[in-house]
Amino acid sequence: MVLINDLTVVIVTYKTNDQILHECIQSILGKAKILVIENSNNKEFKLKYESKYPNLEVILSGSNLGYGAGNNKGLSLANSRYVLISNPDVIYESDFFKNLKTYIDRNTEFSIIGPMYRSKDYASHGFFDDLQIINSNNEVIVNQNLIETHWIVGCTMFIDLDKFDNRNLFDENFFLFFEEFDLCRRVLNNGGKIFVSKNLYVKHLGHKGSVAVDPKYEKESQFLRSWHWMWSSFYYYEKNFSYIYAIKRMYGKFFRSLIKMIFYRIFYNSKKFKMYHGRVSGIWNRLIGRKSWYRLKN
Repeated sequence: MVLINDLTVVIVTYKTNDQILHECIQSILGKAKILVIENSNNKEFKLKYESKYPNLEVILSGSNLGYGAGNNKGLSLANSRYVLISNPDVIYESDFFKNLKTYIDRNTEFSIIGPMYRSKDYASHGFFDDLQIINSNNEVIVNQNLIETHWIVGCTMFIDLDKFDNRNLFDENFFLFFEEFDLCRRVLNNGGKIFVSKNLYVKHLGHKGSVAVDPKYEKESQFLRSWHWMWSSFYYYEKNFSYIYAIKRMYGKFFRSLIKMIFYRIFYNSKKFKMYHGRVSGIWNRLIGRKSWYRLKN
């Protein structure tokens, strides 16, 4: 497989497990330029990976920008029409880039294309309830095995940058979660096309891309994920519908999480307490208008 010159793979990392990142890079190596956005100022990380892998460049962001801002930085630095956004905990099947190249060679009309998963543990794509579901009779594009959809999961997003006015694709108010849903909704509202490909398959390890895989960060990571899942949920509904709509969607989760938080505090289950504390705090912070400020302590 020759190098695809008009494709850059952008991988955002932060305290990512070396083995997981190596497996991701190995599945891409020699098939596209790789641009790693490391959300820190870790010069040893940059030296290690650039010296080990050809056609790979590491950009140190200087701070933890999160998923959206980190990818925006990578998109702004990509010197190619096409970009593949990749989580570091994704492994690409051997024919992935060969099949992806056919969409480039045929100049396929799309804004975003996502892959399929062999495993049924995760949904690779889906539809927004408030938007009309695409007629299933028109789903498959002849000879290209593309299925039109509303959204794809953000761990792997093949993007034609010519379909966008600028490189700031993601709303940087999100730090973690819901960025891809927000982006896909904007693409649809602007008349863009989103597909999932029946020819592109990846293995997504799931929640292994950063400190979550390190046992010493388990509780802190649980709080972080819970906090941002709820903050981002509220913000997504608020932004795309209304503040009142967000309250209606989130108040039940807030009170259920509050009750469980108190319950697990009483019965000394620190892990469960941390998770529900994160949920309560995330919703409350967005409810009172605070930005997505919570980060792991160094």
